[in-house]
Amino acid sequence: MRDPKLLAERFPGDFVFGVATAAFQIEGASKADGRKASIWDAFCNMPGRVFGRHNGDVACDHYNRLEDDLDLIRDMGVSAYRFSIAWPRIYPDGIGPVNEKGLDFYDRLVDGCKARGIKTYATLYHWDLPLALAGDGGWTARSTAYAFQRYARTVMARLGDRLDAVATFNEPWCSVWLSHLYGVHAPGERNMDAALHALHYTNLAHGLGMEAIRSEAPQVPAGIVLNAHRVVPGSRRAEDRAAAERAFAFHNGVFFEPYLKGAYPESFMAALGDRMPVIEAGDMETISQKMDWWGLNYYTPMRVSNDPSPDAVFPATVPAPFVSDVVTDIGWEVYPQALTDLIADLYTRYELPDLYITENGACYNMEVENGAVNDQPRLDYYRQHIEAAANAISAGYPLKGYFAWSLMDNFEWAEGYRMRFGLVHVNYETQVRTIKKSGEWYRDLARQFPHGNHRGA
Repeated sequence: MRDPKLLAERFPGDFVFGVATAAFQIEGASKADGRKASIWDAFCNMPGRVFGRHNGDVACDHYNRLEDDLDLIRDMGVSAYRFSIAWPRIYPDGIGPVNEKGLDFYDRLVDGCKARGIKTYATLYHWDLPLALAGDGGWTARSTAYAFQRYARTVMARLGDRLDAVATFNEPWCSVWLSHLYGVHAPGERNMDAALHALHYTNLAHGLGMEAIRSEAPQVPAGIVLNAHRVVPGSRRAEDRAAAERAFAFHNGVFFEPYLKGAYPESFMAALGDRMPVIEAGDMETISQKMDWWGLNYYTPMRVSNDPSPDAVFPATVPAPFVSDVVTDIGWEVYPQALTDLIADLYTRYELPDLYITENGACYNMEVENGAVNDQPRLDYYRQHIEAAANAISAGYPLKGYFAWSLMDNFEWAEGYRMRFGLVHVNYETQVRTIKKSGEWYRDLARQFPHGNHRGA
């Protein structure tokens, strides 16, 4: 369905089409107006951690180009903007005095969106932990969860009257496993015990954050954003199917089940429970508060096979081969059906609230030629995955919105600036923005909304 107007007819008229970014990836101005370092600023300065030792000092210079970038979002035709708030701008030391200039920036961002008729979907934590808190152990320390609660309360007291929705965390899988077990993201730990501590204290922080949101701005729909994995066994053999279930518990269940059921998965606890931090009385009740919505970030399926080695640690899996021969420039398999399958699987397993696809997109590194960017593979990716989202709606799942990742090319974490996910091309030397072919197509789709066929209205 190449015509975006025809594709739009598959969605209810009040469906939300938006774009997404994250503070550290676009803002720059890393030392401006009282902001201090995050763990990512430190990580970027360590040799061998980030491609080319790229950093977030300038990024897309969004901090200084806010009004122009908000105009760009408006011109993209979308009705909503998902952004994150930089904790180091609000509490430069993680705790201590509030930095009013940091709050002022997000005041301008939110007010600028409202003035342009754009809904605001804020994320409180997108990985930029204030570096000062790392001295106390960062996410491996219980105290960080309470520091997050205070930060969340401050932000919601200031901005909550103008936010349309808020998420406590973006992809805790990344800030737990990728950051503390696999060592790919800041702080670069490769330690299961550290990761298990980070897991529980991040989950606790989510619950404490929910309390803070409810106390300061109870009218704002609150939830969390998860990069849930569509875990697919590498074969039909029993051992690979069992491996996929273990992987589901490890990669998905350790988040969904505490939030929705107030407990960690049994298989996970049987294998690793003795290495978990102390789960204090009341922790699981705090973590499992009712959410109004949740966000799904999806890019590619996870294919696994059983790891038969005797010293394999839970979930004891190895990667299985891709099924599709289409991969993006970052090396991720393109398999749109997995998005629909994942939504169906999660709603079969759990009682979940309304869903937003809060990130979906593709890395292709085409540059500007003759004033344009012909990124047809990205356009194809979006078309196929938005069709997969429409299929989920047709099947009856409560999908209410879709946010493209990303508005513009940006700092892609450990990959630096060499990987481009944007609908808009950024020349990092001149900061010139150029809407790509995919961005023009997405704009034509988003401009169809809202329209008259609101379902249930």
